[in-house]
Amino acid sequence: MSLSSSSIPLSNDRLRPVRCYMVPGLSSEEAEMASDEAFRRYSSPNLKRTGKGVAIVWFRNDLRVLDNEPLVRAWATSESVLPVYCVDPRNFGTTHYFGFPKTGALRAQFLIECLADLKKNLIKKGLNLLVKHGKPEDILPSVVKAFGAHTVYAHKETCSEELLVERYVLKRLQQVVIRDLPDVYTQFRKAVESKCLTRSCCKLPLSFGPPPSASLDEIGGWGDIPSLEQLGLEEKKCDKGMSFVGGENAAIGRVTEYFWKKDKLRVYKETRNGMLGPDYSTKFSSWLASGSLSPRYIYEEVKRYEKQRIPNDSTYWVLFELIWRDYFRFLSIKYGNSIFHLGGPRKIVSNWSQDRALFEAWRDGRTGYPLIDANMKELSTTGFMSNRGRQIVCSFLVRDMGIDWRMGAEWFETCLLDYDPASNYGNWTYGAGVGNDPREDRYFSIPKQAKTYDPEGEYVAYWLPELCSLPKERRNFPGNSYTKQIVPLKFDTTYQKKDYSKRERADKMYVR
Repeated sequence: MSLSSSSIPLSNDRLRPVRCYMVPGLSSEEAEMASDEAFRRYSSPNLKRTGKGVAIVWFRNDLRVLDNEPLVRAWATSESVLPVYCVDPRNFGTTHYFGFPKTGALRAQFLIECLADLKKNLIKKGLNLLVKHGKPEDILPSVVKAFGAHTVYAHKETCSEELLVERYVLKRLQQVVIRDLPDVYTQFRKAVESKCLTRSCCKLPLSFGPPPSASLDEIGGWGDIPSLEQLGLEEKKCDKGMSFVGGENAAIGRVTEYFWKKDKLRVYKETRNGMLGPDYSTKFSSWLASGSLSPRYIYEEVKRYEKQRIPNDSTYWVLFELIWRDYFRFLSIKYGNSIFHLGGPRKIVSNWSQDRALFEAWRDGRTGYPLIDANMKELSTTGFMSNRGRQIVCSFLVRDMGIDWRMGAEWFETCLLDYDPASNYGNWTYGAGVGNDPREDRYFSIPKQAKTYDPEGEYVAYWLPELCSLPKERRNFPGNSYTKQIVPLKFDTTYQKKDYSKRERADKMYVR
């Protein structure tokens, strides 16, 4: 395990340094070996190449070589393939409603690492990566013209900003109509599990080369992967919690580490609601969001694990989470821009506050509730937060503080390494009660969540070292020895049943 440390103790009764875990915990050489082995398993000398001319592959949120269908199709239908990535300045602007940075420094650094790794793996396969700075609708037509390319291959996206770029590039976009998508996840999951087959990962040719070269001088050469400074961002070091390594090699290395080396898949169902440490959950989401990791590769590794080791509830639950990811993408197609609107897909009319002082207390981890503050400090420090933590801080922002849920969603967009518009806004509309949740309204009780998921206060003491000196049972309930609580809880700690007199935005309140 690669570690870095500081001098801040985790607890007063057992002094040890605060550690920053690298994810994956493999060395770069071990991760590359795992990636090379996966490439060998999926490479085939029997693939046929029958095309002519030049085909372009436009990389966006699919920064990988393994199981990249546009790349394989481009190779099969051409004599040479030109991979292109456009550093679009709009991705480094500000969010739509509240003007937060669209991409924070931690995610930008993760992206830079993903691009460097993509370039490295493309070179291994006989290609390279053309990196151009500017809007794709300005860059791609000129590249097509310079190389005389006959086709531009790309994965389709589902959310409005990404679709708008596609329309600019293609001039028109074939409409995708989804009429029969169930509005309830459970119905969707049951239909998928009973009727759908998962296609296999694409086989890879032994080499994708050669790349076209005749017109490179005309477009200024291959170009360089940007630095943080070129993106207008300052470097931000992660020295606590978890530091994620970007790129396809790291992604495949993490799958190898979690499934095979540490055998953590065996107990995923029991540990998935944890909040502290690198291995309570898979941590695949950041690589899935950047496209450095194929969900089909995860599926096939789960099935391989079940054959070679053991099928159990834990292996099922990993696939269950992948189905959630697909569901949110389909919802973004069905409901379009409404997932970004205040009333959500259900067009709920509510009175929300946009109080900046309250929001900033939540954002900065100064609410007076250790469980909230610890989660928010983890987010800003690492770019990651557990699934359990995301639900808790969302519930607190919208239920207890009454703040416009879009402020929380946009702050997550700024910070999260695994930001994906469909999943992020899908989850926030659920949490705010404006999405397709059959329970209408959910309330996560902070005292109950703390007692259930951080009973000894280890998580809050890790992120809030001022609580280390308190007895374990008091760390989540420090009283006057901690920051004053900025708002009262909607329900007190002894709440056991629905209190309809305290309802504001729905007919029922489900307390967890």
